[in-house]
Amino acid sequence: MRPRPFTARSSQIKPDARAWNSRGHFVNSLSMIDLDRKIFSDAGESSSREWLETNGIGGFASGTVSGIRTRRYHALLTAATRPPLGRISTLSKYEEALIVGGERFELSANRYPGKIHPEGFRHLTSFRLDPFPIWTFEAGGVVLEKRVFMPHGQNAVVCIWELKDKAKNVSFELRPLFSFVDYHHLQHSDPQFDTTFEEAKGSIRLRPYEELSELYISHNAVAVEKTGHWYRDFELAVEEERGFDFREDLFQAFAMRFDLSKPAVAIAATEPVESKKAAKLEAAERKRRADLIAKAGAETDIEMQLVLAADQFIVARGSGHTIIAGYPWFSDWGRDTMIALPGLTLTTGRPEVAKSIILEFANHISDGMLPNRFPDAGDTAEYNTVDATLWYFEAIRAYAEETGDYDLVEEELYAKLADIIAWHLRGTRYAIHLDTDGLLYAGEPGHQLTWMDAKIGDLVITPRIGKPVEIEALWYNALRIMADLADRFGHDEDKQRFVAMADLAKLSFNGLFWNEDEQCLYDVIANGTGDAAVRPNQIFAVSLAHPILERRRWKPVVDKVRQELLSPVGLRSLSPNDPAYVPYYLGSPFARDSAYHQGTVWGWLIGPFIDAFRKAYAEEESEVAAMLSGFEAHLYEAGLGQVSEIFDAEPPHAPRGCPAQAWSVAELLRVLRS
Repeated sequence: MRPRPFTARSSQIKPDARAWNSRGHFVNSLSMIDLDRKIFSDAGESSSREWLETNGIGGFASGTVSGIRTRRYHALLTAATRPPLGRISTLSKYEEALIVGGERFELSANRYPGKIHPEGFRHLTSFRLDPFPIWTFEAGGVVLEKRVFMPHGQNAVVCIWELKDKAKNVSFELRPLFSFVDYHHLQHSDPQFDTTFEEAKGSIRLRPYEELSELYISHNAVAVEKTGHWYRDFELAVEEERGFDFREDLFQAFAMRFDLSKPAVAIAATEPVESKKAAKLEAAERKRRADLIAKAGAETDIEMQLVLAADQFIVARGSGHTIIAGYPWFSDWGRDTMIALPGLTLTTGRPEVAKSIILEFANHISDGMLPNRFPDAGDTAEYNTVDATLWYFEAIRAYAEETGDYDLVEEELYAKLADIIAWHLRGTRYAIHLDTDGLLYAGEPGHQLTWMDAKIGDLVITPRIGKPVEIEALWYNALRIMADLADRFGHDEDKQRFVAMADLAKLSFNGLFWNEDEQCLYDVIANGTGDAAVRPNQIFAVSLAHPILERRRWKPVVDKVRQELLSPVGLRSLSPNDPAYVPYYLGSPFARDSAYHQGTVWGWLIGPFIDAFRKAYAEEESEVAAMLSGFEAHLYEAGLGQVSEIFDAEPPHAPRGCPAQAWSVAELLRVLRS
């Protein structure tokens, strides 16, 4: 069978019952990712592929195909104790062993100083997402399947091991390894760690630290044996590569032995969940995910997988919802949430979730601003952003246009949006205010307010104080949205005021921002001087619903961005022709943060670029598929079935940063289906 092409429009192709993608990986019509077997025999290859399970309340499970933990965030249960945050790593992993006729086969894998032990990945014959992670091992002449998933809405992870043939005299052993630390931290042998546990029939309870949640392990083991050992000096390769502490100790409290005449079940949870419910929970979770695909109307394999990926970022906050910006280390950010909202919710047929998010964030508006982020520790939101608030207007526009629910906008949002405009007119935090030319000024020394927000100590890498190009585009877009809403709701005076403000902004913008020498837009205007760095921010002057840039200059801007910034997996954050360009996102935290927006490719920017390209070159839609094709192969590297946050600026564009990023998934899915 020939590889099936990547499709830019869902209507162009119907899914085959069986199909192979361009890298020879098998993908079925239920959005299953199945890796090539040769990956498993290589510790590096199998350890570079990560899987992710989430629970819809901020908790998650993650690890690698090989079983070797490479990040501090790799754990079977990271519980959200204050949904969606307060995340605690509890159960790091299981050490697993299959015993066949008295012969022991270790199925786990760990990296210690100077060696990998054991090497259970050598018994792997299959790994797939169907729809959650499933491993198949062969050892001692028997075939064992392992399945891992998180039930929606619960801080719980279900693990099931099942023989796929009728072998006799086969048993199984689990040795859980516990951390019980804030998920950003590493555990080390700690005399304060309470090593005791309570055992009842089919359940074990432990609470190593009084201030942290207790953990229950429900199981159908035939025997539990107290052990009580610290496993020391696990080495986490990605942490070492990133220049952080990379050695960890984990506590092993007990061993569980199972008779594999029936599936072995272990459920780790912050509240008791009976092991006998595992099959019911699995069926419910399969159905929930199948329903998501059906609701989205996803047709192609890549669309189905992206719909499931999108769901992993949508979590509860209060009585509503929010969006986790990325796994494994981000919380919910206002900017990321508003940018990702259309792709994650509207494109997937979940407008009720979009509504919930919009209303939830309305509760957090302060001085005309949306929060930048909600910190992991504490509930006080941070407001150091100029663009999150402006993206809120676009998210509401997209929601209303998709659903026709203008009653919600009129009754609950319009007054708040008008108040936001008023705050920007008179000035709010961080010197954000409207200048006399009708353009928005933002910024103070020591603060990063745009999406290019890298900061090292007190050093802001890309301060962009003044009038950033995308902020003016977003401001104009917001004013036009308000004018349209005012017209719809019969607020004639408001409409006239918003139209006048928008007209002035557009006039000033087109007079100030055009860089004749480069045939594109300046990135920032400050003190009457333009920053000529060629960056992707200018694309928003074309891509938004209401473009601020005059039409005759759309093609030159798109051409410039395509020539110097477009890669197979997004846009570079700075032109390679710039002396400040950094081609690779590598090295120490300082080196990486310095490169974050100095060339590094950002996947999410493919969305606005495709929007702008379609406006400028409507007759060349056939080229869009080629521009998106690089993402198909990417689904099989880094975060499996997910889209990474960033990539190196130069080939082979290695994935970096978070292996699962909300706006990367959202924008790819949105333009793929638009």
